[in-house]
Amino acid sequence: MQFTSDKAIYLQIKQLVMEKILREEWPADAKIPSVREFGSDIEVNPNTVMRAYDILQQDKIIYNKRGLGFFVSPDAIEIIKRERKQEFIHTDLPLLFKTMELLKIELNEIIQHYNDYKS
Repeated sequence: MQFTSDKAIYLQIKQLVMEKILREEWPADAKIPSVREFGSDIEVNPNTVMRAYDILQQDKIIYNKRGLGFFVSPDAIEIIKRERKQEFIHTDLPLLFKTMELLKIELNEIIQHYNDYKS
């Protein structure tokens, strides 16, 4: 995995796990890779993966079955969508609007690009 320098690695791992859940690569109640296994897969220290897993567990996106490992929570997709939607609305949209204003891009141009993307 390629990490960026603008965000802590454990937060980028959290985003990767949430993306895998949203794409249903890791479905509800499925066992996810162990901390060591996932750390090896993405070439990161297991302690960093554990930090991401701890946050995901606090957010109720994954849960731990003692002695068995971590599993995807049944409500994970809804929780992730709610969190990502709030982040998009409060972080990404204001940046988009500012860029549109600076570049004099009209909303109808954005709508056309969105429709092209969907088709």
